[in-house]
Amino acid sequence: MAFCGSCGAPVEGKFCAKCGTPMDAAVPPPGATPGAAPGAAATGMTDNAASALCYVLGLITGILFLVLAPYNQNKTIRFHAFQSIFLNVAWILFWMVFNIVFAALHLFSLLFLSPLIGLVFFILWIYMIISAYQGKTVVLPVIGPIAQGQA
Repeated sequence: MAFCGSCGAPVEGKFCAKCGTPMDAAVPPPGATPGAAPGAAATGMTDNAASALCYVLGLITGILFLVLAPYNQNKTIRFHAFQSIFLNVAWILFWMVFNIVFAALHLFSLLFLSPLIGLVFFILWIYMIISAYQGKTVVLPVIGPIAQGQA
């Protein structure tokens, strides 16, 4: 049985009874979700899912999505990949400098702030994953414009 490429309804004949699309229009491949985004059928993953996965393992998945062929040509996915990389590099550098400076100044009583700042970065990381999956583009203050320039 054939399915309409526009609405996914089963079609018997040359036109879809539900939306009127001619049957010579593109038909989604077997197993594809009817009415899914065009990028989903071509690459196997929607743009918002790929954007969210850019943040999951930080540097690793950010670099991975910049290297993989169908994803590295999508501007939205490239933006999220670069922002993920820059966010993780910023966190690593901040954590190192923070701990080294407080240790060098013998302010060990203030080192309890390190886990609190880590918790803030963790919450930001979860927020970025959820926002990207929902299709929202959150531009972080300092690294966001840099990531937009790279994408």
